Amino acid sequence: MKNNLKLLFVSLGCDKNLVDTEFMLGMLRDDGIEMTDDEQEADIIIVNTCCFINDAKEESVNTILEMAEYKKTGPLKALIVTGCLAQRYKEEIKTEIPEVDAILGTNSYEDIVKAVHEALGGTFYENFKTLEGLPSIHTKRSVTTGGHFAYLKIAEGCNKRCTYCIIPKLRGNYRSVPMEKLLAEAKDLADQGVKELILVAQETTVYGKDLYGEKSLHKLLRELCKISGIQWIRILYCYPEEIYDELIQTIKEEKKVCHYLDLPIQHASDAVLKRMGRRTSKAQLVEIIEKLRKEIPDISLRTTLITGFPGETQEQHEELKDFVDEMEFDRLGVFTYSPEEDTPAATMTEQIPEEVKEERQAELMELQQEIAFDLAEDMVGREVLVMIEGKVADENAYVGRTYKDAPNVDGLIFINTDEELMSGDFARVRVTGALEYDLIGELI
Repeated sequence: MKNNLKLLFVSLGCDKNLVDTEFMLGMLRDDGIEMTDDEQEADIIIVNTCCFINDAKEESVNTILEMAEYKKTGPLKALIVTGCLAQRYKEEIKTEIPEVDAILGTNSYEDIVKAVHEALGGTFYENFKTLEGLPSIHTKRSVTTGGHFAYLKIAEGCNKRCTYCIIPKLRGNYRSVPMEKLLAEAKDLADQGVKELILVAQETTVYGKDLYGEKSLHKLLRELCKISGIQWIRILYCYPEEIYDELIQTIKEEKKVCHYLDLPIQHASDAVLKRMGRRTSKAQLVEIIEKLRKEIPDISLRTTLITGFPGETQEQHEELKDFVDEMEFDRLGVFTYSPEEDTPAATMTEQIPEEVKEERQAELMELQQEIAFDLAEDMVGREVLVMIEGKVADENAYVGRTYKDAPNVDGLIFINTDEELMSGDFARVRVTGALEYDLIGELI
C-alpha cells in the first residue's frame, strides 16, 4: 500500500471491543499505515461500534454520521464500520449511511486490512463470518491503554441467555481462547512493558470449559503468574454462580492476582432475577459473597445492577436497596434498564417509565455513595501498593490506583511527593485522607 495514508481509529464500547481494536491497529500498522488522532487529516476512518444499550447505539450511529461528514470536507477516502452495531444493523447502515465503504461483523476483524484496501480501491466491501471459531491473527497488538496495563480477552461470546441481553446474537456462543495463545499474548504484552493484565470476556468464570471439559480459569491464572514483568492480574466479569473453589484458592494463593473481583449480579429480588433469566437467587448471592469475604478478607468486590427492569415493583426495588445496604460492595455501578429489540425482556408487559428508572437509579447510587465514602475513610492510615498512572499537571503530585481500583471505572489515589515517579512504577503509599471516591496518600 502506498505509505503516507493516515488512519483515525475510533473505538467505542467495552474493553473487550478495545482488544479487537488493538488487534486491528496492529495489523494496519504492519501494513504500513500511519495513525493520526486528527479526523481532519485522516484518509481512512474506522469506527469499532457498540450497541449494548440504547445510549451506546446512539453514540455509535452519531459517531459514524459525524465521521461521514469528513468525506465532504477532508481528505477522507474510506469510512469503515466494525463491531457490534455493524453485526446487528448492517442492512440499515448500508442503506441509510451511503458514505460507509466497508462493513465487518464481530468475527471478521482479521480481514480489516483487506477491507481498507478494497474501500480505497472504490469497491464496497462487507464480511460477515459465522459466529463460530475465533479470528486467526498472528500480529502483535498495538496497546492503546498507556502501556503499563492491558486487557487480555480470554473468550468470545456467551452461552447465558439473559432476557435483556443481545450479546449472544451478536457475538455467538462462548468460545475460549486456547491457553497457549493467551500465554504467548501475555508474554508479548509483558515484553512491551505491561505490568497489569486485566482479564475480560463476556464471562470469565467459565473459561476453558468448552476446550478442556472443565472450568480452567484457575489454571490460566497460575500460568500467567509465572510470566516475569507481570505484577498484577485483575479479573472482571465473573458470574457469581460460576465461581468455584479452585478459583478462590488460586486468587488467595497467587501473589500477583489482585484481591478484586467484578461480580455482575444485576438484582437481588428472586422474582426479578428469574425474569432476567439469571441463574442465581438472592440466598445464593449472599452465600457466594460471604464465602469470598471469609476466604479472602481483604477482597474488593465490584458489581453492576439494572434498575427499572420490566415488572420491577417498588417493593422489589426496596429489596435491592436493602441488599446493597447490607452487602456493602466496595464498588458498584447502576444501569437503568434499556429495552433492546429482539430480546425477550423488550416485549414484556409492565415496562417501567423512564423517570421511575432514573429515580431508582439515583436512590441506589446515593446509597452506594455513602457506603463508598465510609469505605474510603476506613482506608486512612493503611499502607497500600499503588501503581502510578501519571503526574498531576503543574503540581508535585501523582495519580495512581490501588489493587481495589480497575482503570476507568473505580477510584484513584493522589500522592503528593517531590520525588520523580514514572507511569507504571509501583510505590508504597500511606493513605492520609479520603476524598469522596478517591484517596490521598504519601510515599512511605
